[in-house]
Amino acid sequence: MAIYAIGDLQGCYDPFRHLLDKLKFEPSKDQLWLTGDLVNRGPKSLETIRFIRTLGNSVKVVMGNHDLHLLAVAHGMNKFTDRFESLVNILNADDRDDLIDWLRHRPLVHYDKKIHTLLVHAGISPQWNIKKTLAYAAEVESKLQGKDYMDFLAKIYGNLPNQWSNELSGYKRLRFIVNCLTRIRMIDKKGRIDFEHKGPPATARKELTAWFEVEEAAWKGTRIVFGHWSALGLIISPKLICVDTGCVWGRQLTAVQLSKLPKVTQVKCYDR
Repeated sequence: MAIYAIGDLQGCYDPFRHLLDKLKFEPSKDQLWLTGDLVNRGPKSLETIRFIRTLGNSVKVVMGNHDLHLLAVAHGMNKFTDRFESLVNILNADDRDDLIDWLRHRPLVHYDKKIHTLLVHAGISPQWNIKKTLAYAAEVESKLQGKDYMDFLAKIYGNLPNQWSNELSGYKRLRFIVNCLTRIRMIDKKGRIDFEHKGPPATARKELTAWFEVEEAAWKGTRIVFGHWSALGLIISPKLICVDTGCVWGRQLTAVQLSKLPKVTQVKCYDR
């Protein structure tokens, strides 16, 4: 069995299918790990989410910030603006309720003990080990998948608190967990998330550090696969793999086979 990690799709359906063909992906024996942000910005969000849903257990999907936007817009908890125009086909689809329900039951992280690898959309707080990360993600998932999920969607938006504390509770705690797992890029010396810088780490203010470059982070020792940060480009190291290579911005869609010697397969994006 081969496991392929693929970066943010964002509605780039045709390149995605082209990439799967190039991989010779077989759902009966292979597995896909998708870093989230299945929808928005690209031209075929509806086709993308419909197809992924048909793959069943052969695909592991984690929630991205754009996926959360879709849930919030669909339930009237986030104002519809031009930046969500690419979601219209999903919102008007006959099967929209089934698709939305499927999406809100996706986890925020996925961990495979056999290969000691964790999949997340954006990143992890330096204060969290893998056990804590899974536990905190489960707190959010229980709310998102529960009967009061619309109340959760109504209260989850915002940039504060931007620093982790074990004393956080209620929606402040849940909001930080969501922001960390789906939005984090840079943090300052006090561990506060910076939500402004989206470019490469080298162009950030001196007091900011990429979340994965913090020394002695509690999660280290586990391989992390993530997306969200297209300005990073492809990163492959023994303990870190970034697979968001900016397909929706006209660059490439990337798959990395999660083997001892990771193998990279790419296709050009031609949807935009």
